[in-house]
Amino acid sequence: MSDDSFELYDLRVEAVVPEGKPIYCGAKPGDHFELRGEMLHLPPGQGFSIYSIAAVLPLLAAKQRNTHRNDWMTSDAEIACPDPNCESRLRITRLKRRRFSHAATTAVPLPEDDA
Repeated sequence: MSDDSFELYDLRVEAVVPEGKPIYCGAKPGDHFELRGEMLHLPPGQGFSIYSIAAVLPLLAAKQRNTHRNDWMTSDAEIACPDPNCESRLRITRLKRRRFSHAATTAVPLPEDDA
């Protein structure tokens, strides 16, 4: 049996809250969540706006994967709050890489090698 493993980055998404600016998404400095594989983790007792999560959600799968050093996905890490009147931002930070097994994450088999 061949190695069916692959790696993804764990991610941390943190609210960046400018001091003295009005915030409408409910974010407080230090609010964050982590994405480990496909599982979202919030610290105990802390919430996070579903609208803020919706703003970053389309980018998270790409940020979990290795990207070319020249790709904008490698360098760009801050997303504007989806409320146009709110000046907070959401910073996506890559943490450690975690190894997964293809067979443990899907029922679809790997394609056979044509070699």
